[in-house]
Amino acid sequence: MVKITFTDYEGTSRDVDANVGESVMEAAIRNNIPGIDADCGGACACATCHVYVAPDFLAKTGEQEAMEQSMLDFADGVQENSRLSCQIQVSEELEGLSVTTPESQH
Repeated sequence: MVKITFTDYEGTSRDVDANVGESVMEAAIRNNIPGIDADCGGACACATCHVYVAPDFLAKTGEQEAMEQSMLDFADGVQENSRLSCQIQVSEELEGLSVTTPESQH
């Protein structure tokens, strides 16, 4: 298990245990994290799992694919550290990952 911290825009943090191989979005849904709706079920066809990745983990989460970049065009409040949590695969390297959900998703 890999520990991930989800923080909402108000600063409330929730730690969850994620399974290696699942997506950060799947871990959020399984743990009822507010602000992660995942309307498309992880198909990278919406932006309702948008998160801000802590800067020290950004390189570890991998590069955005073209489809993810296109979906982020529809998200509110996109920043340089924006990612779709459905596109981040949990690995041991992500132990301690911290992500924040945008205010627009609450």
